[in-house]
Amino acid sequence: MKFKTEIKPYHGAAGGWGALESTTRFVFDSKKVLSNLRNLMRVNKGRGFDCPGCAWGDDNHSTFSFCENGAKAVSWEATRKAVEPEFFAQHSVSKLRAQSDYFLEYQGRLTHPMRYNRETDHYEPVSWDAAFALIASHLKGLESPDQADFYTSGRASNEASYLYQVFGRMFGTNNFPDCSNMCHEASGVGLKQSIGVGKGTIRLDDFEKADAIFVFGQNPGTNHPRMLHSLRHASDRGAKVVSFNTLRERGLERFADPQKPLEVVTPKAGRISAAYYQPNLGGDMAAVRGIVKALLQTHRERIASGQPSLFDEDFIAANTAGVDEYLGIVDNTSWEKITEQSGLSEQDLREAASIYMNAERVICTWAMGVTQHKHSVPTVREITNLQLLFGQLGKPGAGLCPVRGHSNVQGNRTMGIDEKAPKALLDAMESHFKFTPPRVPGHNTVEALEAMLRKEAKVLICLGGNLAAAAPDTPRTEQALSNLELSVQISTKLNRSHLTPGTEALILPTLGRTELDMQATGSQFITVEDSFSMVHASEGVGIPLSKEQRSETAIVCGIANAVLGDKYLDWMALADDYNLIRDHIEATIPGFKDFNARCDIKGGFYLGNAAAELNFNTLSGKANFSAAPLPEVLIPMGDQNAPFTLQTLRSHDQYNTTIYGLDDRYRGVYGQREVLFIHPQDLADLGLKDGELVEIETLWNDGIERKVSGFKLVSYDIPRGNLAAYYPETNPLIPMSSFGDQTHTPTSKAVPVTIRRCEQKVDLQRIA
Repeated sequence: MKFKTEIKPYHGAAGGWGALESTTRFVFDSKKVLSNLRNLMRVNKGRGFDCPGCAWGDDNHSTFSFCENGAKAVSWEATRKAVEPEFFAQHSVSKLRAQSDYFLEYQGRLTHPMRYNRETDHYEPVSWDAAFALIASHLKGLESPDQADFYTSGRASNEASYLYQVFGRMFGTNNFPDCSNMCHEASGVGLKQSIGVGKGTIRLDDFEKADAIFVFGQNPGTNHPRMLHSLRHASDRGAKVVSFNTLRERGLERFADPQKPLEVVTPKAGRISAAYYQPNLGGDMAAVRGIVKALLQTHRERIASGQPSLFDEDFIAANTAGVDEYLGIVDNTSWEKITEQSGLSEQDLREAASIYMNAERVICTWAMGVTQHKHSVPTVREITNLQLLFGQLGKPGAGLCPVRGHSNVQGNRTMGIDEKAPKALLDAMESHFKFTPPRVPGHNTVEALEAMLRKEAKVLICLGGNLAAAAPDTPRTEQALSNLELSVQISTKLNRSHLTPGTEALILPTLGRTELDMQATGSQFITVEDSFSMVHASEGVGIPLSKEQRSETAIVCGIANAVLGDKYLDWMALADDYNLIRDHIEATIPGFKDFNARCDIKGGFYLGNAAAELNFNTLSGKANFSAAPLPEVLIPMGDQNAPFTLQTLRSHDQYNTTIYGLDDRYRGVYGQREVLFIHPQDLADLGLKDGELVEIETLWNDGIERKVSGFKLVSYDIPRGNLAAYYPETNPLIPMSSFGDQTHTPTSKAVPVTIRRCEQKVDLQRIA
């Protein structure tokens, strides 16, 4: 189908009528209007189902507990459109590979297990028993369990994730690459080093008590829109929201609440940010260092004049270690270095410092604009340093808030999806299940792909996700996947990963969050954990499109039973009754005492956070200041003379690799995705104009050519020398060897590139 392409600035607030209109359109497009309207009334409600979108917490007060993009996720999942065996008979894998990602997922829900036939280049129906037998044959035939990788998407439930890692470790490997490796790893690593726990320290209602909220590297209007309600309410009552984001984003400026009728039908809207700063890509650490440097000067001036300390000296003395070393590093960091690296003026940072200083209770929150750089861990720790200086931890309305993406990505890690599992977890599993789990660290996502490229990894099982589209260095990722002897995709919809099969490949169709999960003992519910460590039940109500679709939990149990039998566990009994799974979780995972009973608590139950109670599980027993210097350069392995740094990001009609539509309303882009946002003066200096088509090429040091062509230039409010474009279209530009220190997270927000005018006309209107 053809789409009308247009670049037209959007002047409205985030939310409001535009969000309502978009929600309505997607509900109607699902072809299940009445059932999806009923579904939306059950989203994020007690005994309803958890939104399959983001991991923002539920306020349990609103009549409607969903946002525009949550409605898209629900309608996209609960559709009448179906990809049945006849579809695969009509379309070869080679033919489907030429289609857009939007076309693939728009076809609808997968309904039958399918097996790839390399001779015909088509997927063909296969029985569940035959699929499980094929997986068992390949896994049992490996020379080592470490030749298998078990990938997990952040949408997998606690129950499915827990059994998945139990099965993998009983099989004999710690190879658990997951989506968190590519997005949020730095938050967990940095926070563990600083405060002993890799999760945020606040709860959702802390936003109602904060005097200031510092927002780093995130665009909630698109990525977690329900956060806008929290920010708007805070701003309305007088809290200062201070935003640091490279692009000027509408969702951080103004928000019209779609749940307020007056704001839907009138231009009325509320301000979000009291101050908005646009640092260079990767400049957040320098920006925070500048804030601290300004505060340190004020602190010393106060002391010299006989006034009380600006810092919380009692908190620092009782709860922290390393403050003197850190303040020494601050002293040794010049303003010249800070302003050059951050891209912000000294005046900007002193202004931000003043807002911070005058707030009694401060929340610092961040997302992937912070975590997808080489120096992301020191950046997370620098934000933590700022909070520790002022004792902004362990009290209402204050703390640290990393915002995760998919709705259970935090729960996956709690359940043991971790290539470097904590010793306590492995000990508990060994004691409870009476087997010896492997202790050697396994593959993260980049390491798994590298092992596939070397043909050392033979089997890949993906519990959800779309690795081919999500991972960096797309041609090399596709080559890695095609090197496999067997690839298994447990999926709801057709996606790019199905079209890069190994020698053999399976597509196993799974139920979604919205659907009734009926097992031998009756209807089942699952649980998820949000970004605030709240665990709550989720129970779908929709009738599945096909009797051949199975729950993720049942699929994991079926695979495990085929491979291991019942030596350690009666897998099929667990598939019949999820309460039994939760009993095992209770026995092996801290915080889940009386798990089944607590699932009935309205709004869920809180897992707790030791650091929020000022108990620090670090070697020092205290919260540790980090004395890391600013990085010498922001892109150490790239060409330091690269004229531009590119970040990849989502459009508004997108969630991770799922493309709901071809519009990005808030940025004024319609009917297209191959666009490149650039500062207007950079355009002029290059002798280029809005609307011209360019080629983007990565400047890296490994001799591999990485380029994409046919991207339309769009003038945008972005710092000079910085560019932005959508993924997965620009994932081919991200070197697999460019990743964060200590995390292996691809540096998707720091790609050194050059651009040039396309020499030949490129057809941007891809097949959709």
